[in-house]
Amino acid sequence: MMYYLTLATGLWAYMSLWYLVSVWKKRNDVADVAWGLGFVLLAWASFFLSGTAGLRGILVSTLVSVWGLRLAWHIGSRHRGKSEDYRYAAWRQEWGKWFHLRSYLQVFVLQGAFLFVTATPVLIINRSAVGKLGALGGIGVSIWMFGFIVEALSDAQLARFMRNTQNRGSMMQSGLWRYSRHPNYFGEIVQWWGIWMAALGCAGGWLGIIGPLTITFLIVKVSGIPMLERKMAGRPDFEDYKRRTSVLIPSLPKN
Repeated sequence: MMYYLTLATGLWAYMSLWYLVSVWKKRNDVADVAWGLGFVLLAWASFFLSGTAGLRGILVSTLVSVWGLRLAWHIGSRHRGKSEDYRYAAWRQEWGKWFHLRSYLQVFVLQGAFLFVTATPVLIINRSAVGKLGALGGIGVSIWMFGFIVEALSDAQLARFMRNTQNRGSMMQSGLWRYSRHPNYFGEIVQWWGIWMAALGCAGGWLGIIGPLTITFLIVKVSGIPMLERKMAGRPDFEDYKRRTSVLIPSLPKN
């Protein structure tokens, strides 16, 4: 129990520090960068704190670090030179005199809690003395690799599309985005199911299912897909794209 309490306390301190950064920079969207880096911190903190993790822990912590660092870099690059993300800017106006308290609790502390729960399979793996990867672990790593390629490729395709000034005002509908309205989110979800499968060879590994279930719920029902789709709703090109294209799982577009 002390293992998880120590990690939770460290994560709270980490998110509190990022809250101070947000006050200094006057932009709460730094929380999006903190999200990916937080997984890197938690993965290696749990690895060294446990003192028992072997090859499986090293491999999974490395995979989580690759994902977290790439995501933080991608989001940081997207925010650079731009004003605060529209979601956080809207809350800045909506929350009024309660802005700082609600920012700390609802953006940083709450996000830290979701981060901790999502990382549960990683914490279980690093807590376990099982060093060998095993068949399930190998399948899990393969699933993770597939998800990572999908997420990284779809992010790269969208970034390239957005950099082209000729596409200004247009909607990305090519590459992986032809088969899913949110292929990057699909890839992210797949990666966490792969991490959970890698945890199944560890004692209590099945409990780690709370991790992929949490990230799937957040993306599909809360802060991922719903917020983006509400922003685009009403645009004729989006409504046509929405009619033809799967919301998440890639599939052939409808005629």
